Parts: sequence; structure tokens; C-alpha cells
Amino acid sequence: MKYGFIKVAAATPKINVADPKHNASEIIKQMKMAEENGADILVFPELCIPGYTCGDLFNQSLLINACEKALEDITKASEKCTALVFAGLPLKRDGKLYNCAVAIFQGRLLGVVPKANIPNYGEFYEKRYFTAGENNMGEICVAGQTVPFGTDIIFKFRGMDEYTVACEICEDLWVPNPPSVSHALNGATVMVNLSASDEAVAKDEYRKALVANQSARLVCGYVYACSGDGESTQDTVFTGSSIICENGAVLAESEETSGVIYTEIDVKKLYFERLKMGTFNGEGNYRTIEFGGTVRKTHLTREVPKQPFIPSDCEKRAKRCEKILDIQSLGLKKRFEHVHGEKLVIGVSGGLDSTLAMIVASRTLEMMNRPKSDLIAVTMPCFGTTKRTRSNAQILAEELGAQFMTVDITKSVKRHFEDIGHDIENTNVVFENAQARERTQVLMDIANGCGGLVVGTGDLSELALGWATYNGDHMSMYGVNGSVPKTLVRYVVKYFADTCGDEDLKNVLENILATPVSPELLPAENGEMSQKTEDLVGPYELHDFFLYYLIRWGFEPEKVFMLAKYAFRGEYDDETILKWLKTFCRRFFAQQFKRSCIPDGPKVGSVSLSPRGDWRMPSDASSALWLENLENIKL
Repeated sequence: MKYGFIKVAAATPKINVADPKHNASEIIKQMKMAEENGADILVFPELCIPGYTCGDLFNQSLLINACEKALEDITKASEKCTALVFAGLPLKRDGKLYNCAVAIFQGRLLGVVPKANIPNYGEFYEKRYFTAGENNMGEICVAGQTVPFGTDIIFKFRGMDEYTVACEICEDLWVPNPPSVSHALNGATVMVNLSASDEAVAKDEYRKALVANQSARLVCGYVYACSGDGESTQDTVFTGSSIICENGAVLAESEETSGVIYTEIDVKKLYFERLKMGTFNGEGNYRTIEFGGTVRKTHLTREVPKQPFIPSDCEKRAKRCEKILDIQSLGLKKRFEHVHGEKLVIGVSGGLDSTLAMIVASRTLEMMNRPKSDLIAVTMPCFGTTKRTRSNAQILAEELGAQFMTVDITKSVKRHFEDIGHDIENTNVVFENAQARERTQVLMDIANGCGGLVVGTGDLSELALGWATYNGDHMSMYGVNGSVPKTLVRYVVKYFADTCGDEDLKNVLENILATPVSPELLPAENGEMSQKTEDLVGPYELHDFFLYYLIRWGFEPEKVFMLAKYAFRGEYDDETILKWLKTFCRRFFAQQFKRSCIPDGPKVGSVSLSPRGDWRMPSDASSALWLENLENIKL
């Protein structure tokens, strides 16, 4: 829990119907198993102590009393368990029977939550036995303890506002206004659901979508524990379809009809997202019950993707790439129409970013039913340009049907050095940036001469690092790549190569994909590029990882370091990760002045650094706090 991760578990015991003593022993076995696995929250299914399918046996006082006795045994066993445990049983009060979830922690009952929505359709006849629960039903005496009773209860880990748990039961989730909505509005970040959802054709996918969507709508973790092995199959079958989700993502799901599934939910991440949204404001007088207090380290088992901007599923990745191209092209189309542009002008280097911009420009012209020759691709060789990139730039332009121009800027830059008294042998920042600014001047003047629009090529990763020459490649008339991270640029170009249907175009795109990322500003060595960007600023896959968790989720650098170690284990050592994370933090703060005046461009994903959109930051903000957080890390 140090970084906000809590280990949660959904358990399905193998039960005997109407045998609370046996079922309690099975529950206790799984409690011990969950304790060995470090679970912080453990959820059992609906009516797991007697079995959901008892039918009219629920009207037998012998069974009801046996359930309460079994609960005493479970509560006693929980003394050696550090998890907050939820178990289901029928409880009677004031002549009525309720379908309840009991929260148990280290030998004591914390509270009882009754089911609010009682199904009475299809195969469900619960109104035959149970009464619907309500908010604040006072207290209930059960298993020798008097505890709060009602649907308005939140269980809060002592000293942690981020770690708050609330409960609903099966049908509560399936109704138009689930109790979990109120739970979330009143601060609960984790929902648990004790369920007895039977199987039917296609129901499993619907159920999973329901749980995932609810966790997304409420920005919460959702632990759904379902009945399985041992329930009566007289008319229905239960397969233990337990699911654990976090903010729309399915983290774990069961594959067996009994057993325990585990994963970790990041409650600090959820809490931060809600703070940003500002819409989770309390709407009622909820009762809060505190538990725990000892924060311990959680061992991660959940997947932490190395490339968080890129879906791992091939089909989803293809859809993501297509959507990005659509957004970019539609954004450029609107701007081009608005300025009544005659031409689109792009500086092409043979690199990934300008390639993506060319693809977007070409698609834009297709949308507008305009000739591809309205795209002007300009290559501007100078000291560091290599034959490979120069050739790729020309072939790409020709394959896309664009006009191709070559403007050698070597003489202009040398004359500029003479004008300002710069020694051409001094390959410092002046040497490099003079080339970038000359190229921008050329593009702007060409565009002015033909009624054109200069399309920017810089990507999100470069904006984050400030890896652009101020008023050089930093500037354009419309930047189409500004919210596409470098790692994703590569996948979008690869997607287009695979789907373009033109073998020659595909070949040049694959050659570009295989070319190292470089600004090509220093003189080439033996015809080969002497600069490789990732040697200078670090691997883009690390920087995009840092960008996602530091900016999208607001994690402290120490937590990002921990996640990076976990995600990239075996690929980068701790020293390397820490080195580049410090570089990212330093550059991100130092280079904000460039982001404060970037050109317009479309947002395509969850992270944007536009000063008019998602990101508003002073250009002179200090990085001291973030770097201090990293300095405290002991390797």
C-alpha cells in the first residue's frame, strides 16, 4: 500500500447447499490462502455461507441460525487474517429476512450491508424470502456483536482517504441506478460485489462488460465475486465468473468454477483521477467505519505495460492507429479549409515524424477530393544529412504523389555563420540550431509564396523533453503530431505501411521504420549519421512510460521509478532507469517555455501538453521537489 496498491481477491468456495458448517470451513481455508498471498480485501459470493440456491429452505429457522453460528466461526478465524473480508448470509431483524454482506476485520464485525434490489423475474424468486435493504437502518445484532446496518456504509482504511470500500450485492449492479453510484459520490474508491450470477449463453461477456463499465463510470476498483462449484444445478448453473476491474480495465477474471483470483488496485491513481475531474462530491450522510492502520508493501503481480500508449491486442491497436489518423486528418482538414489554403507544405527528413505528417496530409487531401500534388514535400540537406534519409524522403514523396523540392541550405547556413561570427568548426548548439531555424524559414517562405500551410511534424515525446529548436522545428502553422508519443508514431506508420496496399510505398516506409531516430545536425561520418537521439536524451520507450505516469496520472517520481523497474525488469538496470527519469524531470520543467507557445494541433489521446488544452504550467516552475523525490531513492 506504500504506493497506493492494495491486493484484492475474489474467492469462490466449493460449497454444499444448506450446509453452513461445511461452507464456513471452505471459506476459512480460502481466507488462510488469501492471507498467505497478502490480500488486503477478500470478497466471497452472495449467500456463500448457506449457498444461494437454498430456495424455500431460507424459511427454515434452523438454517438461518446455523448461518449465524458459521459466521461466528469465520469471524473467529479472521483474527489471524489481515484482510478486510466480505461474506454473504441471510440475517433476520424485526420479523424480516435480509440478503446481507457482512464486513469482517481481524475478529470483529464492522458492519452489515443488505441487498437493496431484490430480483423477482426469470429464474430469480428472491422476494419470496428477502426484504430490500435501505440507507441507515440503524444497527443489527449478529453473532453477538451490534454493528451498523444499511446500504449507506463506507469502510475506510485508517489514515487513507484514497482507500475506501463500499459494498453492493449482485442485482444491485444490474439495475438502472446501482447503489455503487452513491457509494462513489460519497468517496468509495473500491466497490465489492457479492454475487450469485448464473450462466447463460453470452451472459459472461455482458457481465464482464457491465463490471468493467461500472468501474469506468465511477473511476473505481470493482471486485466481483461470483458463486460457482457446489451450488445446485437443479435449474441453473453457476461457474464462479469472478471479475476484478480498475477504471474500465479488466485486471483479473476467474477460469475455474472455484478458487481465488488476485490482483492489485491502485487506489491513489483512482483518487487522483477523481480530484482532477471534480465531479465526485458527496451527496448524502454516509456512515464511515474505519479499519486497519498498518501500511505494508504490496507485491505487484498485475501487468504494467512497457508501452502504456499502445494496446497489446493487435485488433485494438489497429483500430487505435486508424482513429489517430482520422483525428489528425480531420483536424488538418478543418484548418486548411478555414485558411483557404492552396498547398500543404512539409519539411521531410526521411524520419518517422515527418513521415507520419506526410501520411496525414495525404489522407487530408483525399478527404477533400484534392490532388495529391497539393502537398509539397521539401527536403533541406545540410551538414548531417545522409543519403539514406535523403533517398527515403524523396521516394516517400513520390509514392504519395506529392511535389518534391530540394533546397540545400548549406550555403545559407555558412553565410549565416559568417554574419554572426561563428566558427564553422565549433559544432555547438549554435551550429545545430542554425540549421533548424533556417529550415523553418525556408518552409514558411515557400508556403507564403504558394498560399500554403506549413504542417508541423514534432511529436508529444519531443514536446515533453523540449527536444526541438525554439522557433525552429518547434514552429509551424498547424502541428498534427503534437499529441502522438514517439512510441505510438512508430506503430501508426507501421499500421499504414501494412494497410496501404502499395508494395513500393510499404517498402520505403519499412526502411524509414528501420532508420535510427536522429536530428542529423552534426556532420555525417563516412556517410553515416553521427547523431542518434536516444543516445543523447535516453530511450523513448522509457520517456513515454515516464510521461504517461508522471503527467497522465500525477504519480510521484519515486512511484514511477518503482513501476518502471517492474515493467522493464531484465531490460534496463536500476541505475539506467533512474538516470533517464532524472533527465526527463529536469528537461520537462526546463523546457515548458517551448510548450507555452506551441502551434495549434489536435488532441488524439489521454495526454496532451497544449497550453490551451490539457496542460497549464508556469514556464518557470521549479523541478526541485521532483528531483529531491528521486534523490531519496536508494539503489
